Amino acid sequence: MRLVLASAIALQAFTFAPMAIAAGGGGGNPPKPTNTSKKCLFGRVYDEAAGRCVKPNKTNFTEDQLYDAVRELAYDGQYENAQGILRIMDQEDDRVQTYWGFTYRKMGKLELANAFYQKAIENNPDNILARSYMGQGFVAEGKTDLAIAQWREIKARGGEGTWAEASLREAISTGLTYNY
Repeated sequence: MRLVLASAIALQAFTFAPMAIAAGGGGGNPPKPTNTSKKCLFGRVYDEAAGRCVKPNKTNFTEDQLYDAVRELAYDGQYENAQGILRIMDQEDDRVQTYWGFTYRKMGKLELANAFYQKAIENNPDNILARSYMGQGFVAEGKTDLAIAQWREIKARGGEGTWAEASLREAISTGLTYNY
């Protein structure tokens, strides 16, 4: 009876829970489409001040504005365009490394994705978004033990209840991963 109860409690840890807002940049919801993803082509970013799409390296966008554009394009499935912007950003920024990983994972290049996630985690061990995305890649590869290790790290680093933790927990439980 104790074994059944312990198994039920362990299984409950992986059951569905309400999704919370993610920590670590990005949030649990896809970004709202803007003119960057709706109107701009070839990895250009919409410049409100200029009223047109511009090359991201030919403007005075901040790193945060570029990050938002990367995130928007990545979630829109424009992985190569997102990578074009990532190329001009600070390559030591763990958010940039996380999105290199995300775009490569979505393009099916899991080994390369994991290298970027690992780099992001080395630069910022508390990057729970990189840990969640890496764990979801492990789920897709059938490496549940490695996904569970990332889930435990997320919880140990204060990420319990965040979108990063809940989405990885659900992926482990169901075998289904998220696009965001």
